[in-house]
Amino acid sequence: MVILLIFTKQNMKIKIVEIGKTQQKEWQAFIDEYLSRAKKYRGVELITLQPKIRRTESNEIKEAEGKLLLELYGQQSQNVVLLDELGKEFSSEGFADFIAKHTLSGRKELVFVIGGAHGFSVAVREHFKNVIALSQMTFTHQMVRLIFIEQLYRAFTILANEKYHH
Repeated sequence: MVILLIFTKQNMKIKIVEIGKTQQKEWQAFIDEYLSRAKKYRGVELITLQPKIRRTESNEIKEAEGKLLLELYGQQSQNVVLLDELGKEFSSEGFADFIAKHTLSGRKELVFVIGGAHGFSVAVREHFKNVIALSQMTFTHQMVRLIFIEQLYRAFTILANEKYHH
């Protein structure tokens, strides 16, 4: 069941945290397009974190990225949602309900974290309990950014009872 809400920019703010920059400018153009569309419904901010990493081992990269995430968002763990293939899956309507329920909870912000190419560290997975998946399939973290932001925009249009979602 979809809860219909009319959103204004005064509602809960959504932050999308990405690890590392989008490398392909074509992908970035699409990301910017859907981000612009989403911002018409509420405050949405895309935050790019660039941890300083000298090592190239997967676990060391995940640990460095995880340390930064915990420093920045560890105190607000109830407001943080990790995007991970092992998380809970939603239909588009279900994701819209998820957004609506968080909005109605009175939270000031909701932070979605798109991990780096190597995924999340054990410490991050243990600390942040809210985890959702776009699919059981694995996508590049570059693709996930576009897919997630499009789904966020789609959720807003569902909640506003607009025709984008058929």
